[in-house]
Amino acid sequence: MANNQPLQTDLPEHIGIIMDGNGRWAKKRGLPRNYGHREGAKTFRKIVEYCSKIGLHYLTVYAFSTENWKRPKDEIDSIMELLEQYIDDAFAHRNKDDNVRTKFIGDMSALSPVLQEKIARIEKVGEGKQGLLVNVALNYGGRNEIVHAVKQLGEKIKSGEISPDQIDEQSIGNHLYTVGQPDPDLIIRPSGEERLSNFLIWQAAYSEFVFMDVLWPDFTSDHLDQAIYTFRQRNRRFGGV
Repeated sequence: MANNQPLQTDLPEHIGIIMDGNGRWAKKRGLPRNYGHREGAKTFRKIVEYCSKIGLHYLTVYAFSTENWKRPKDEIDSIMELLEQYIDDAFAHRNKDDNVRTKFIGDMSALSPVLQEKIARIEKVGEGKQGLLVNVALNYGGRNEIVHAVKQLGEKIKSGEISPDQIDEQSIGNHLYTVGQPDPDLIIRPSGEERLSNFLIWQAAYSEFVFMDVLWPDFTSDHLDQAIYTFRQRNRRFGGV
């Protein structure tokens, strides 16, 4: 355990993590990509357990993006199978007595009926719990989320429920997948890449970013502690002096 393990009193309220590098992790070892995703799912479980242990309130992880569906049909079919395997691996051995809640954010309608049923079952396990809320961004894209919110507001304008001049930042926020949750204070991206890749682009307006040169399957609680320590050194002014 890192010496700079965070205390509950100085934790960010909401952390986002872009779980990146599973495929490269497998390639470096001469293994098929699904091995990397399997190990990434194990890392996900460990990090969720650690976040719950230290008292984090919200964790949002980027699992699969809407951009994956631009690939050829045969690859899309493989991705769907991989998603089902990833969900199984990520939520295997979940302790039903823990206090962790899970919410899937994104367009679930494009997923297979089998996967949708698994998602519904996992969300149901967390109903009524009051601990860490884990948002799993699955078939998710930040721009797509904003379009979804705008369409909902458009329908309300069309029905006469609201007028266009009533639309503001708050009303848009109320139609995002993360409605009712604080914006992420800290977003972490392992793998050495330094971009958001369409992740929480509305909510990340004032997030602090920490990029780390470690592939997701190798990411540990010590890496999380290090990122939180870095976050605590930042001076967050939110546009002020």
